[in-house]
Amino acid sequence: MDRITKAARLMIVSDLDHTMVDHHDPENMSLLRFNALWESNYRHDSLLVFSTGRSPILYKQLRKEKPMLTPDITILSVGTEITFGNSMLPDDGWDETEQRPHKVSFYVDKTKAQAVMNQLSDCLKKRGLDAKIIYSGGMDLDILPQGAGKGQALIYLLKKFKTKGILPVNTLVCGDSGNDAELFSIPDVYGVMVSNAQEELLQWHAENAKGNPNIIHAKERCAAGIIEAIGHFNLGSNTSPRDVADFLECKVDHVNPGYEVVKFYLFYERWRRGEADNCETYIASLKASCDPFAIVVFPYGAEKTLHECIHTMKGRYGDQKGKQFGSGWIVYCPHQLAQAHGS
Repeated sequence: MDRITKAARLMIVSDLDHTMVDHHDPENMSLLRFNALWESNYRHDSLLVFSTGRSPILYKQLRKEKPMLTPDITILSVGTEITFGNSMLPDDGWDETEQRPHKVSFYVDKTKAQAVMNQLSDCLKKRGLDAKIIYSGGMDLDILPQGAGKGQALIYLLKKFKTKGILPVNTLVCGDSGNDAELFSIPDVYGVMVSNAQEELLQWHAENAKGNPNIIHAKERCAAGIIEAIGHFNLGSNTSPRDVADFLECKVDHVNPGYEVVKFYLFYERWRRGEADNCETYIASLKASCDPFAIVVFPYGAEKTLHECIHTMKGRYGDQKGKQFGSGWIVYCPHQLAQAHGS
């Protein structure tokens, strides 16, 4: 939290499974579209928060399976743990009282879920336990302290930001299942239920938030629905560089090195796949926009100047045609470090 020193233009708080991550999309295209949009337009002045029911172990496993961005903040285990950055440093103010021993989880068939929840609630009350029961995804039942949960974790973060005088200008919450419902009940935030939202979330919305103009049910699935919501609420640009066919048309209102880095990786990817026109003008434009002192570090450790790599691209046009292909490069510049998140 200490490294966040100014108010974010936009803070996106998103569930992962079936919201940011589409497990029915083998090419991860909607996720890659969001990644390119975020890195090019928002990373420099906004905050990305992942809020998931996954434990740290399962979260790290998902990161190995899917091309996910590194968020600024991660809320784990249905809101019982909060960590910051790539190193996942814990927020001691929250985690001291909300560790995983305070979360108990079960799989329950949805046809029996309501009866089980009613009986469980009665049992907990008789024992004097002030607990919260959350059912989501048509199978997951979590028992948490009353003060825990995704919504309470976000409220905690918003209070900390407000105390520091850096409350985000806009906050967009995104979800698909019952354990995301609390996020949509927080005042003064925008919300998007992705098109593939679970029945229990849609029912909650119908009973508690129907008619709220700040919450929409997107037409698009998963990350594509989040992109849709950014545009619907006029929170900023929702045109992903992956959706722009002509790279010479890729422009932003202000000079943004991140946008140029994303353009470079996308062009490289399309060039190797043979999807971009084999045009000398593209190569010249690319070279002109790149720092002449930039160094490319390959996955196996070798280093070359960026201009040298661009020059060698000429002979590699289309050599990865028809394949899933990602560069895996890291570009080091004298005054910035940027890493692309391609396929």
